[in-house]
Amino acid sequence: QGSQKRSNSTPETPRPKRAPSSRSPYGLFSPGSFSPSVTPSQKYSSRGGRGEVVASFGSVQGSWSGRGGCAVKLFGCPEQNLSKPYKFMFQKALDVREVLAGRVEELGEVLRRHHGLDGFSSTSLPAQEPVTVLGQIGCDGNGRLNARSVLLVGDREHSGGAQVPLDLSELPEYSLFPGQVVALEGTNSTGRRMVVSKLYEVTP
Repeated sequence: QGSQKRSNSTPETPRPKRAPSSRSPYGLFSPGSFSPSVTPSQKYSSRGGRGEVVASFGSVQGSWSGRGGCAVKLFGCPEQNLSKPYKFMFQKALDVREVLAGRVEELGEVLRRHHGLDGFSSTSLPAQEPVTVLGQIGCDGNGRLNARSVLLVGDREHSGGAQVPLDLSELPEYSLFPGQVVALEGTNSTGRRMVVSKLYEVTP
């Protein structure tokens, strides 16, 4: 007995497909069995109402143009004004770091004056006595900020950006968010964890 030749299937002569069995569960629960029969949509080229205004607000006839002249004046120092095209969100990482560090220093000076603080210490140095440090609230992981994951990223001037985990168990109440600039008073006996006793926030 000779083996039967396999029929060639080409786009011009496709191989006939077998009809699905009526008893097949795939046919009973296919998307086509649940979808309602709809009329096929018309072709895009034969659509009607091309260029028709469906809704309008106000009455404007023709084109409009402003009247009179307008002069633009730049405020601030010339060094702070843009003198060339600027691409938004294309800043360099070092430039962003400089701006953030300067902002922390500005808010730290506001905190020092408002609360009458003497000065700030480093977050990385062990301290048996209560000290005041300045920095930004951070999170030690990728999850949400909670009482066990709070850490302080010290400022550049006093702490060099050193991080220290915070123990907030002695605070009666607090409300923090990542990136918040705060001044903290507490003890850091081992240099690895600071027990916070007071929290100084920037008030409006």
